[in-house]
Amino acid sequence: MSRRILFVDDEPKILQGFERQLSSRFEIQTAPGPELGMQIFVRDGPFAVVVSDFRMPVMNGIQFLSEIRHANADTVRVMLTGQADLNTAIAAVNEGRIFRFLTKPCPTEVLTAALDAAIEQHRLITSERELLEKTLRGSIQVLTEVLSLVNPGAFSRACLIRKYATHMATRLKLKNVWEFELAAMLCQLGYITVPQQVLDKVAAHEKLSSDENAVFSAHPAVTERLLENIPRLETVARMIRNQSSAPSLQEHTDALFDEANVVTMGTAILRAALQFDRLAGDGKPRREALTHMRRSGWFNSRLLDALETADIQSLERKVVMVRVNELNTSMIANQDICTSKGVLLLPKGEELTTPMIERLRGFARTVGIPQPLSVLVITSTHAPSA
Repeated sequence: MSRRILFVDDEPKILQGFERQLSSRFEIQTAPGPELGMQIFVRDGPFAVVVSDFRMPVMNGIQFLSEIRHANADTVRVMLTGQADLNTAIAAVNEGRIFRFLTKPCPTEVLTAALDAAIEQHRLITSERELLEKTLRGSIQVLTEVLSLVNPGAFSRACLIRKYATHMATRLKLKNVWEFELAAMLCQLGYITVPQQVLDKVAAHEKLSSDENAVFSAHPAVTERLLENIPRLETVARMIRNQSSAPSLQEHTDALFDEANVVTMGTAILRAALQFDRLAGDGKPRREALTHMRRSGWFNSRLLDALETADIQSLERKVVMVRVNELNTSMIANQDICTSKGVLLLPKGEELTTPMIERLRGFARTVGIPQPLSVLVITSTHAPSA
């Protein structure tokens, strides 16, 4: 557990007193004033706790602790001041979101108890966040592995869409790039409910019947229902739900890049990535695909400008014969892989994922799989833009 504490005060003697009293119990760092305090916080952080005086030059303690909160919300903030009026305390709580408000002179035992409580609060905050992030990553891992097993083709496509979407969001310096990345990675999840013959017709650009179209069109809503109950994925779920709806006028304007429009932005990025992938899958060179998208008028030009700079790679493939225990994720099945009794496990043309390889090894040990297997080994080369 981190016990690092930053004390900020414009009186050097007070800072020296903190070091004498507390350095045996805590890892103390001091800064004579808010400007240097912020520099140390950014340069030497993270800190579990920041303790600040109120009356200081340039900015007061409330303003300083507000800046600390914006820089790292996990850091616990404590105000230690001789200005103990009610208005100061209220402003500190409302603006600085402080954990404790202490007055000078503060007895060592009182200050020590407050710092122990602040460090424990920091431990609770970071532990909860880490648990949530691990739960989130685990949930996503399960969902993507399900997709890779049920529909390897959709999983492979999702990996490419994820690359395009992440590049656009990063290039445009958007916040929370992970949300756009996840939306792209999970946008195909609803395909697990669509019959394979319908997906085959979609891939071949064949006309769907009204029933088939209804089933296929529902896949974004299916994904939304799977995701909406996972904490922190509500925004991602709405991006995916809207991926098949008609573009709004806002998506053609710079208003799209307002930070308040996260769902609209995510939907626009997802649509651009999906369309680019469709055109590339049909064999169109990158430049031709982007020209086609610009002429359609359906996509924001800044998104297409960002997509144009993506480091797109082509794949060189070599046919080799391998045994099941030699399979790896750089390979694509070059034959239908079946059990000894003829049950299809993986169709020709599908990429091998880690869960699929484990599944094939399990069948090879129990039921049996005719070997060796014909696979394509993939190596990447930079694709020409034209």
